[in-house]
Amino acid sequence: MFRSLRTYNYRLFASGGVISNVGTWMQRTAQDWLVLDLAHGRGSALGVTVALQFLPTMLFGMFGGVIADRYPKRRILMVAQTLMGLLALTMGVLVITGTAQVWHVYAMAFTLGLVSCVEVPTRQSFVVEMVGRRDLPNAIALNSSTFNLARVVGPAVAGLLISWMGTGPIFVLNAVSFAAVITGLALMRVSELRSPEPVPRGKGQLRAGLRYVGGRPDLLLPLLLVAFMAIFAQSFSTSIALMAKQAFGAGASSFGVASSAFAVGAFGGALLAARRVKPSRRFLIAGALCFGLFQVAAGLAPAYAAFLLMLVPAGIAMITVNTTANTMVQLGASPEMRGRVMGIYVLVFTGGAPIGAPLVGWLSELAGPRVSVVAAGVLSMCGVCLAVLVTRMVAARVARREESAREQIVRGAAAAA
Repeated sequence: MFRSLRTYNYRLFASGGVISNVGTWMQRTAQDWLVLDLAHGRGSALGVTVALQFLPTMLFGMFGGVIADRYPKRRILMVAQTLMGLLALTMGVLVITGTAQVWHVYAMAFTLGLVSCVEVPTRQSFVVEMVGRRDLPNAIALNSSTFNLARVVGPAVAGLLISWMGTGPIFVLNAVSFAAVITGLALMRVSELRSPEPVPRGKGQLRAGLRYVGGRPDLLLPLLLVAFMAIFAQSFSTSIALMAKQAFGAGASSFGVASSAFAVGAFGGALLAARRVKPSRRFLIAGALCFGLFQVAAGLAPAYAAFLLMLVPAGIAMITVNTTANTMVQLGASPEMRGRVMGIYVLVFTGGAPIGAPLVGWLSELAGPRVSVVAAGVLSMCGVCLAVLVTRMVAARVARREESAREQIVRGAAAAA
């Protein structure tokens, strides 16, 4: 389960990531609380903050993949982590000195999103350079498990600290946490990294990445599945809140228990994924179908306890799809294309939230939270079927193209003879 930790460079990377992820989730909690405080409780301000943080990825996410292919990834990560640490420190100082305003948080969220455009695909594609192809599935699953563990621990710690010292020091603590990642990157043995030659600057590199994915059905399937699932998986926390409050009349503490149940399932799913050696297409499709199925079961749950019970396997299924798809994409992509492919992966992974969240909210207002959750589950399963169908059509087209090319070669050779 923990075999990737035998690699020295990955141990440094994972250790720093544990600390930094907790700090990041602490800051996300503090940021939400700060915005509500500065905006006098206006929920729209919170929505603007989230939108500004995700907007750069939707607009420029694929360009981040181009940069990841063009420059040494370790160097990019050190610069990106430093910038994110400085942003957190600046925001912390503004809050502590009492000069923070809502537009400061907006600016920080947008700038953080710009840095993430480059940092996320670079970090994702850097993993294989540390551990190699053999241990890549394990490393991706361990990364996911630490992220979801931090998702449970970080907000809980932040809640205690906010009541004790306010939001400002939490931003400063997160800034300090980036030092763990930067130190780990600096101490790596560069000679042990499996780094490909950087791709030289040239025109049409982004289009080349899109054409590359479009001609590879083995990459297209996980990307399409993630795209369809992200529409409803990213908004599932909203669904949990609506079900807890409107369907079962639960309070804030009960909503927290439900969110933790889903996070615990995701954490357990990541640990189970770490035991698998090789991802499979069948396992990916089965996980995606199970996620939709457990969404439907959660929406039909007759009691709150049954609802909580369905959230755990839903979390396991969701993280299974994410880790399997991530591994398949990275193993399938050639080294010189991996950054661009991961840029596309990050785009489809994050681009679903702006579509799914309003749709779930609209369905909930129209027909109630149960209908919205059930509909999301059904649409998730329909998306799986559509992704398989599209992939098969593309595979047939690629096969015809290759057959035509072979026939032309044969005819050319016969004419030359």
